[in-house]
Amino acid sequence: MKPVTLLWRRRAIALLGLLGLAAAGPARAAEGQLRIAKQFGVVYLLLNVAEDQKLIEKHGKAAGIDIKVDYVQLSGGAAVNDALLSGNIEIASAGVGPLFTLWDRTHGKQNVKGIASLGNFPYYLVTNNPNVKTIADFTEKDRIALPAVGVSVQARILQWASAKLWGDKEFAKLDTISVTLPHPEAAAAIIKGGTEITGHFGNPPFQEQELADNPKARIVLNSYDVQGGPASSTVLYGTEKFYKDSPKTHKAFLDALDEAAKFIVANPEQAADIYLKATGAKTDRNLLLKVIKSPEVTFKVEPQNTLGLGQFLHRVGAIKVEPKVLGDYFFADPRITTAGS
Repeated sequence: MKPVTLLWRRRAIALLGLLGLAAAGPARAAEGQLRIAKQFGVVYLLLNVAEDQKLIEKHGKAAGIDIKVDYVQLSGGAAVNDALLSGNIEIASAGVGPLFTLWDRTHGKQNVKGIASLGNFPYYLVTNNPNVKTIADFTEKDRIALPAVGVSVQARILQWASAKLWGDKEFAKLDTISVTLPHPEAAAAIIKGGTEITGHFGNPPFQEQELADNPKARIVLNSYDVQGGPASSTVLYGTEKFYKDSPKTHKAFLDALDEAAKFIVANPEQAADIYLKATGAKTDRNLLLKVIKSPEVTFKVEPQNTLGLGQFLHRVGAIKVEPKVLGDYFFADPRITTAGS
């Protein structure tokens, strides 16, 4: 099946999911209710483990509340942000780029802020075009697949890399050849070849699948090189209302994520099985384990090295409010704003 056809099918599924939530009406944030958006990739493994092990419910009961947890499968920061603002989810999971966009947009209103990190993962821009060695080699004939053009963390990191190469005024230079496509379809296009998609700025394990299954595929850009080292590119965030109205639920959620992170580190093989079961993915198990055990990957709730992207976005005018410290755009918690960066 062609990637574009699959794209519209996934969009329809995501839309039906949101319509189903909307039909029930946006519920008031309250203790014991947690609707969580999740996306594609092993970067969301903490959520997969928390769901499989029912860790949120476990920590809720320890705090004296029964938490009803629902997971909503979406694709792209734009769809996730829309779901959060419409009141159809309490927890958004997306790149730190969409977080900065919504933090800026809701400043002084819903006051959206980060809740936790999902860990540190390098994101690769992979190409199957033999003529492309660096981002400067992409032409109008190329198309770079991203979860959400101009919004996703991959799109923002590509803009940051463009600004470093061509100057801040040209930060959006590659937006014109970027297209929105979910990771599974983009990976299939890179592996198969023969489509307009010649680049994919993805995440694990899709980028590793591309490199393993297509001998012509190569890494053009590593997010860590742009960010200046290991960084928490994927995060969880919510509204100030949730943070203030549901303190026990918020704490139980963080406790569950923290336990999930420790579980993955201690039990990588079981974590891999949980991911395969939860996603129904046909990812090679050995390749998945290689990702989970990679020294470049860290599973933890503390955000790391996130401020630089926000300051870049402010500098080029993509956001109006300048983030100066982590506490500006993450809710206060000893494990987050004290330990994170």
